Amino acid sequence: MEKNLGKILIIDDDEDVLLAAKLLLKRHAHEVLIEKNPKKIPFLLNNDSYDVILLDMNFSTDITSGKEGFYWLNQILEKDPSAVVILITAFGDVEMAVRALKQGATDFVLKPWQNEKLIATISSALRLKNSYKEVDKLKQEKKQLVEGLSQPFKEMIGESTAMKNVFSIIDKVAQTDANVLILGENGTGKELVARAIHQRSNRRDSVFISVDMGAITETLFESELFGHKKGAFTDAREDRVGRFELANSGTLFLDEIGNLSHPLQSKLLTALQNREITRIGSNRSMAIDIRLICATNMPLYEMVKDHSFRQDLLYRINTVEIYLPALRERAEDIPLLGEHFLKTYCNKYRKPTAKISSSAIKKLQEYPWPGNVRELQHGIERAIIMSESNILTPDDFFFLNTQSDHQSSVADSYNLEEVEKNLIQKAIQKSSGNISKAAKELGLTRASLYRRLEKHGL
Repeated sequence: MEKNLGKILIIDDDEDVLLAAKLLLKRHAHEVLIEKNPKKIPFLLNNDSYDVILLDMNFSTDITSGKEGFYWLNQILEKDPSAVVILITAFGDVEMAVRALKQGATDFVLKPWQNEKLIATISSALRLKNSYKEVDKLKQEKKQLVEGLSQPFKEMIGESTAMKNVFSIIDKVAQTDANVLILGENGTGKELVARAIHQRSNRRDSVFISVDMGAITETLFESELFGHKKGAFTDAREDRVGRFELANSGTLFLDEIGNLSHPLQSKLLTALQNREITRIGSNRSMAIDIRLICATNMPLYEMVKDHSFRQDLLYRINTVEIYLPALRERAEDIPLLGEHFLKTYCNKYRKPTAKISSSAIKKLQEYPWPGNVRELQHGIERAIIMSESNILTPDDFFFLNTQSDHQSSVADSYNLEEVEKNLIQKAIQKSSGNISKAAKELGLTRASLYRRLEKHGL
């Protein structure tokens, strides 16, 4: 017989009751302890822990009122607020049962008990205790996670005017439920901004659900975002909760929203307008309560002009807009970022604390960083791994020279793709990262230049 009732303590002044209960329960519990004298309860609790405590409500000094039982119940819960206590008495009534439950008892049984009912009651109480433990564990994990994430703009580093403006907008918009659109190149930290907004919002204790819209295929779009019922289509072997439903009462972050096709834009717009979704295969709609944050590196306003992005959807998602500057537009932040990543990777790879020389900093500030902060992070990690000194010099970032040399060498290439990529890079460098100036230099519209940047992964 499986013993799944854990460790049980029984306290009753009637020896016959104690022996009968122990005889019954020892076949189902890992351990059963009995005690006749309730005054030993503090000692027992100080020296051991129990999954379930069965406590008599009436002892010899007070036959029928249950006062002693309530007294010892309070003593137990004072010692261990999470204790699961089942009160037993031969004189129970509804009023006493309600009072016991209000004071913290888990359940209430009458003597003489029915064996099967007593075992079922203890089993149910034990499941409840385990659920309490799980909830407490999840609360602690969430608390630690929130504390880690809620540090002021953790991982978002910058003292430039551009970044101070970003921080200011985050502080202003976070406490509202306004939809936010984050614009910026790849690697600038758009998801960090979204998480910072969530952590400062009134929804901080609810979930943050991130969805990469560029990675969702047309066929899976509705299933991923809205969910489906079992049997709704060939591979729907079980019910699936969509991202909107998962994010209910929390924040939904839709990254790379500029990659959606027109039909998918329409479906998304409908859900946002109606504030409800319907799982595939279901006829029942479900109300949703989310804070929406979207991000893209695409030129949405140019795309609206050439009809590749719906204007009404753009209006819906950008109540407040945040532009994240490229790293080359805030080169003054590079020393601060470099110091942060330096400490991070010295700790990670257990290397002595290193420094970046002033000449290396100058080289880092002159490099255009097409991959932005993410590229700088990887560059410093690589330098830390390869360097044999505790001071990083320009030579430790030789791979940046290699990229520049490669760019100049492809000018002699007759490969049109390479030539176009090289010219775009040179135009961006010449205009110090200003897309409008670079586009004018190349004789292109901003939208055309953005499309080529996307094509070449720049």
